[in-house]
Amino acid sequence: MSIKDVAKLAGVSIATVSRYLNSPEAVREKTRKKVREAIRQTGYAPNTLARNFRRGKTSLVVVVLPSVGDPFFAGVMRGIWRVADEEGYSILIRETQFNTHAFDEYTDIVFSKQADGIVLLASISPFMQGDAEVTGKGGRVPPIVVGCEAVAPQLSPFPSVRVDNARAAAEATEHLIALGHKRIAFISGLAASLLTRDREQGYRSAMAAAGLAVSEHWVVEGRQTLEGARAATRRLLALEARPTAIFCANDEMAMGAMREIRRAGLRIPQDISVVGFDDIRYAEILDPPLTTVAQPVEEIGERTMRRLCRAIDGGDIGAGPEIVSHRLVVRESSAAPPK
Repeated sequence: MSIKDVAKLAGVSIATVSRYLNSPEAVREKTRKKVREAIRQTGYAPNTLARNFRRGKTSLVVVVLPSVGDPFFAGVMRGIWRVADEEGYSILIRETQFNTHAFDEYTDIVFSKQADGIVLLASISPFMQGDAEVTGKGGRVPPIVVGCEAVAPQLSPFPSVRVDNARAAAEATEHLIALGHKRIAFISGLAASLLTRDREQGYRSAMAAAGLAVSEHWVVEGRQTLEGARAATRRLLALEARPTAIFCANDEMAMGAMREIRRAGLRIPQDISVVGFDDIRYAEILDPPLTTVAQPVEEIGERTMRRLCRAIDGGDIGAGPEIVSHRLVVRESSAAPPK
């Protein structure tokens, strides 16, 4: 069936059907119903490839993220999918596992105009070259929006949607200080990454504001993984002046820390308090439930995708970060230090 058949059955012009397919809001509701019913009866399917070619758009967006299995990113992706569905975009996901290998396949997709833009979710840049080399591939740098935090310095100029990580981490640390803790350790992410740098900064600023010194033995890299956090926790537990609380830069590392604390025969929070960051869906059902900083993950995904859509449509979205609210969720993994 063709668009001509739809127009004939609906009793409207071909131009009206075309307008309905491209901008349904520009067609009166009564006419929309007639065209919609005609499409249903005829089984007409528009040639999306041809329509996108005329528009100069592919309706495809590449999302680059560290791990599709991470519950935090799963939440962000739900928000992205919701807006993508509303706006008529398909999503192509690229998982990096924090590797630094080149993304030739994906940069080719974007620069050959097979995709309209990129969302980077706390991931390394897909462009391993400098900006001059990237633009020299035969096309402009496509619209890019960073969801969550910029990981590398070259991503900081791009627009982003995130929480105030430094403020949120300071609040988590202040919570432990208010409980009476003085020896508070911090398990960070990758040392070379910006991902948790602001969270470490917030931790250090809260400790300094309380007049508490930070031993460099208390700041340990956990590589943002369960295994990395377990190794970091073993190092902390082996210290002569063992910390009475551990603040982890994400919930996955907090889970690893809790596992290792129990293996050492210690109790949470009676012997050591643990605080995480993200409030993933498992945080509330851990034993004990995890005190953590909650990020509005689906809102981050929605706002990131909407910002990218505006950029693709030629809108001025600026280069600064869009800050969303966070909140400290106090549960049973944090308490006063042992006497």
